[in-house]
Amino acid sequence: MYMNKSLFTDFLADREILWTGINFSMAKFTKNGFDFPQEILQHYFHDWNMLILNDQKKYDIRMSFRKPIMQYNLSAVTKINKNIRINNILTSRIDLKDTLTEEKIFNNLPAINPAPTQRFALSFFVESFDSVAKVAAVWVVIYTTDTNEVALCEQYLKVPSGIGTRNYWARVFYNILYDIKSYAFLRWENMVMNTEENGENCEHEDNSIDTNNINNK
Repeated sequence: MYMNKSLFTDFLADREILWTGINFSMAKFTKNGFDFPQEILQHYFHDWNMLILNDQKKYDIRMSFRKPIMQYNLSAVTKINKNIRINNILTSRIDLKDTLTEEKIFNNLPAINPAPTQRFALSFFVESFDSVAKVAAVWVVIYTTDTNEVALCEQYLKVPSGIGTRNYWARVFYNILYDIKSYAFLRWENMVMNTEENGENCEHEDNSIDTNNINNK
């Protein structure tokens, strides 16, 4: 993971967050499980984004990120997801070359128009939905709305569950928000509190799999 501790400290003090949606532009999907026509797959992109907005009690960004005020602007991610071509995202299997890096994500943060009043935005970048291994890789990214400077970027590996394609993979986003609310946010706060001890403003950690990060809640 990556954290700019100074910037994340500012994020902790802010009362608002802007949700900018789930970005599928760099994602890979296994053909086994996602061999749908173009319009069906894009319909799922839209549905997964709408679930966050339409069921905010279940997908509670405010509670997970300790923000009393959440606004949203999905205009950029909606346009990006509509331009995805199915031939570019389907693969027989997910392998190492499909892994995203922090640098790739930093370079693909879209501009937000019109310019929002909120200082910090939150987005999920899907790396892969693997129907063979039954696991999803998703990056959580907090960044500034004016300069796209990243405060936090962390990969999560989660197991899907549920009935039907939409609900089966939507469970991944619920599990991520649950993990952040229950464990990760406190870990992030502790990392900031330790800043003075090690004197480092930016921190990188190994993104290797741990059981807290992959298991269902």
